[in-house]
Amino acid sequence: FAQDDSTNFQKPKSEHNNRKIKSVAAIHIGLYGGSMIGLYNSWYKNYDQTQFHVFNDDAEWMQMDKIGHLYSAYTMSRMSMELWKNTGINRKKRIWIGGLTGAAYQTIIETLDGFSSQWGWSWGDVGANVLGSAALISQELIWKEQRFQVKTSFHKKSYEDENLNQRSDLIFGKSLAERCLKDYNGQTYWISTNVHSFFPKSRIPEWFNIALGTGAEGMFGARENRAKDPAGNIIFDRTDIARVRQWYLAPDIDLTKIKTKSKTLKTVFFVLNSLKFPTPALELTDGKLKWNWISF
Repeated sequence: FAQDDSTNFQKPKSEHNNRKIKSVAAIHIGLYGGSMIGLYNSWYKNYDQTQFHVFNDDAEWMQMDKIGHLYSAYTMSRMSMELWKNTGINRKKRIWIGGLTGAAYQTIIETLDGFSSQWGWSWGDVGANVLGSAALISQELIWKEQRFQVKTSFHKKSYEDENLNQRSDLIFGKSLAERCLKDYNGQTYWISTNVHSFFPKSRIPEWFNIALGTGAEGMFGARENRAKDPAGNIIFDRTDIARVRQWYLAPDIDLTKIKTKSKTLKTVFFVLNSLKFPTPALELTDGKLKWNWISF
């Protein structure tokens, strides 16, 4: 009788976990499907489809797009791993399933690029995707936590020169959503390091991070600030504007280290932790060091 009772006790738990697994799988499918529709409307619908082809874009946008791929793969993997955590599956299994999700999703996008006349399959993008997922998986396996987190921040750029605003609207889009996705001039990517994790016996607050960021400005074309029409006529030429890389050092907060009993707040903090919020920062641009009271 006791053995039968034990069997009956375990069975509902297994069924409950199976329901959770199915729910998480459904969430992944829904999110991926919805994001694909959004990407199609933002990136692909206005361009012709071609045969699958490879395109080397490693020299474009001062590699800001590659860092964006790394960030996207890392963040998607991180979100996926956390979802699988609640299903009761084995820890290593959820790390690998969730961790590879970002690279897999980005590979689907890369395949779409391969059939687009405007882009192509980029091995540089694929490499960045793999690095993003590897950054999450390796830390989780070694430290059981993310001591180095990849974050992003954005500010919409506007210019006194109306020609530059028109050019930005043309190649990056007019809406805030399009600008966040496409305008590399306004994007900054950060490696945010949790200091307390390396010095657990110190009095450093558990939530305190130091972030190293990088960005670029002056880009009004993929490789140069010049554009031609299909006939070869120059329609935009601002080669007088320097394309420069920027480096930042700033304090940051690991929101997941803030203690709270609220599950809702924990979820909000976890999601928002993929963003770097404005803080004072040191900036190094073109060999010159300066202080910013607020840096995005």
